[in-house]
Amino acid sequence: MSPVLVLFLVFAFLCLIRVPIAISLGLSSVIALSMIDFTLYTVIQKMFNSLNSATLMAIPGFVFAGIIMSKGGISKYLIESLRSWVGHISGGLAVVTILSCMIFAAISGSSPATAAAIGSIMIPGMVQAGYDKKYAMGLVAASGTLGILIPPSIPLIIYASVAEESVGKLFAAGVIPGLLLGGILLVSAIIHARIKKYGKLPKESMEQRVKKTLKAIPGFLLPVIILGGIYSGIVTPTEAAFLACLYGVVVSVFIYKELSFPVFREVLKESINITSMIFLVIAAAMIFGMFLTTEQVPQAFAQWIEESTTNKWIFMLGVNFMFFIMGMFLEAVAIILITLPILLPVLVMFDINVIHFAIIMTINMELAMITPPVGLNLFVVSGISREKVGAVVKGVMPFFALMILALILVVIFPQLSLYLAK
Repeated sequence: MSPVLVLFLVFAFLCLIRVPIAISLGLSSVIALSMIDFTLYTVIQKMFNSLNSATLMAIPGFVFAGIIMSKGGISKYLIESLRSWVGHISGGLAVVTILSCMIFAAISGSSPATAAAIGSIMIPGMVQAGYDKKYAMGLVAASGTLGILIPPSIPLIIYASVAEESVGKLFAAGVIPGLLLGGILLVSAIIHARIKKYGKLPKESMEQRVKKTLKAIPGFLLPVIILGGIYSGIVTPTEAAFLACLYGVVVSVFIYKELSFPVFREVLKESINITSMIFLVIAAAMIFGMFLTTEQVPQAFAQWIEESTTNKWIFMLGVNFMFFIMGMFLEAVAIILITLPILLPVLVMFDINVIHFAIIMTINMELAMITPPVGLNLFVVSGISREKVGAVVKGVMPFFALMILALILVVIFPQLSLYLAK
């Protein structure tokens, strides 16, 4: 039997019996490599070398920054400030939810972290104000996906590492599509709230608004420090990640005074768990990539595509459909690491800009976050709202259609991605 066929059969079998994706990738790759005379030493060396990257060091930094923002009071005061300004208008709480997710996305780089941090505060608030709970859960799950599109973004960091592209350019490419998707969600939320006549909060005085905004200024400055530092060239993305960690700790301990030692231990524990999971998937995927390269699978795939179709748009349609199917069963990091090495030669063949494709891929990964049965944001929102996953799925369906609209616009108009990434 062909080693390539063995690889995919073993991988599919392990996934079906719910073996963790990192172990499924690694074990199936080792079995396939053993059939073509590879030593275990080479495999271990490849795993460690794949993690020896300054680019990937940004991941634990952004993970920690996002968690410290959630548990140190920063996200709470950001939400209170936004709520004081627009909470009294029709759809105001939905607007606050989306804007809060956009700001949190500009710090954490993670969709589940964004959904958890904002949803734990906003879902009860929206229900109390008269919003349908399914709608509130769907809004948080969909808005939380902005965490991986608006920079910084953990999937874009991984994409940069695999494709050997500039992290700064990829981050810049995500700004306009991120604002576009956020804008589409905002418009839909306002229209929906006015049709349903959802409740409004009492209008706050100017004095209260100013007071809450001043309290939230340290939090508002965090995305400015991260993105401003990267785009001005003062710091690299990796340096910006750890600068955000330091700033978040200082603000949480000395300004808001909400980060006690037991809470800090929880922050460290959660950061280590998430980072370890991501890095283990990366290491396993690199063995997978080593096998594919040795067997020249990407080149064979590119040749097959070339013989099958010469139409770029048919290829794009097929790739997006493939991402949708994979997103039903795999997480974003795994999809990028499995498919990107195979697709890169094809992108060159069709003259598709690698940076533009990164944003297309990322929006597909956003859709994967809210696609059953394994969409991470669905489980996050289900957990914080104490509702069944099925109820969250029903609430998120209208937003799924809006996100597909944003994907279509980005595919058709490459300049949405490329304008700032020059």
